[in-house]
Amino acid sequence: MLGFSLALALPFMLFAMFPGWLNSLPKSGGWLNTVKVVLGFLELALAFKFLSNADLVLQLHFLEREVFLVIWIAIFGTLAFYLFGKITLPHDSPMNHISVGRLSLGLVVLAFTIYLIPGIWGAPLKLISGFPPPMTYSESPYGVGNSKGGSNASAQILPEGAHLGPHDLIAFEDYEKGLAYAKSVNKPILLDFTGYACVNCRKMEDYVWSDPAILKILQDEVVLISLYVDDKRELPKSEQYVSKETGKEIVSVGNKWSDFQITKFKANAQPYYIILDKEGNMLSDKPESYNSDINTYKGWLREGIDKFKKAE
Repeated sequence: MLGFSLALALPFMLFAMFPGWLNSLPKSGGWLNTVKVVLGFLELALAFKFLSNADLVLQLHFLEREVFLVIWIAIFGTLAFYLFGKITLPHDSPMNHISVGRLSLGLVVLAFTIYLIPGIWGAPLKLISGFPPPMTYSESPYGVGNSKGGSNASAQILPEGAHLGPHDLIAFEDYEKGLAYAKSVNKPILLDFTGYACVNCRKMEDYVWSDPAILKILQDEVVLISLYVDDKRELPKSEQYVSKETGKEIVSVGNKWSDFQITKFKANAQPYYIILDKEGNMLSDKPESYNSDINTYKGWLREGIDKFKKAE
């Protein structure tokens, strides 16, 4: 809301502060209609992003990754054709030539459209990490036409209550089940407070967790428990309660994990990472949040895991 309000208010504020700028503006004409059309395409693309967030949170699987990417490719591809003058709209002025600025913008949009296409076949698209639905929220998690991917995911036998998370990591979405598994395999826990619509969570998974050194640690040395604070599934009536910390009614799975984070760790931001021992006690001196520095994150993981090994 702050972003939207700033975008709306900033032009009026600047022209009020510097009224002379109004005289330097070009007269309205075809260029202004082009600006409106370009912004309209961007608004349409962002509208599907917000719809995708709602679809993710509700787990409806209407706008899975492939569908989302095809829609964005269609939107930005059409915008590129418009900027090149191949498509005209009723209010456009006659155009004898394409300006350098319009041509440059068209080339940028076309390049971005081409960049999106391999994503349908499983390319990570790190440039827009967090905007499309994650690879795990897809009809073909390894890309269209690839049912098994390049890992041994299909050969893994999952523990009870676990699923394959980002990068085919074994992950739990229930704290108690993950805690029980950690005790059975005698490993520390990486507790990951996350969200389906959390952009920075996806960036961490795409940029940091994908690093071979980090991925090796997550695969072999910890039990991953990912708690989604925006999970809208309703809790059974017998498990619903009123939070002693916030006074709010806890009626959904996401409410439960959010309240757990607030009550036990005095935080309510995502991503939020904590190293725990198999009894649920903190091993890391401090939690870690969004941090794109791979070496720092690796050092933080190693510190907690080493403390667990020394205690054993």
